Parts: sequence; C-alpha cells; structure tokens
Amino acid sequence: MGTCKMRPLVGQKIVAVRAMTAAEMKRQGWCQDRQETAPIAIVTEDGTKLFPSKDGEGNGGGCLFGETKKGEGFYVAEEA
Repeated sequence: MGTCKMRPLVGQKIVAVRAMTAAEMKRQGWCQDRQETAPIAIVTEDGTKLFPSKDGEGNGGGCLFGETKKGEGFYVAEEA
C-alpha cells in the first residue's frame, strides 16, 4: 500500500456499496482466494473508495459493522 493523503470524507454522499473488483483487490495486495467473499467497497460521490480492512496494516479485507442512533446493530453488505 502506498503513501496517501487523507481525503475529506465529511459531507460526502455514499453512492454505492459493492464488492471490490479483482483489480481493486490486487492494488491493495489482497488475494481473493483467501477471502470467503470479496471485501466491501464503499464509493462516495467524488469517486473516493473505502475498503474496510481486517487490521491497520492492510492484511486483507474485513467486515464493517455499525450502530444506528437508536443503538441497533448492523453490518454493511454489498448492494443486491
């Protein structure tokens, strides 16, 4: 993974939630055959893509979990 500048995300609209492509996984250094399913890609309106990782070193894709304002838990899955 290369060095990058932090991109501003506040105010960006999420326009897609999908499985990462093989090319995106290759650029991250992740092998799809080691993943049960392709990791999630979150795409914002300006084309920024977010890829949840299993750790801070980028050793593979991971899951993204969240919580609503009411405290209800959920996980992010790709769009159907």
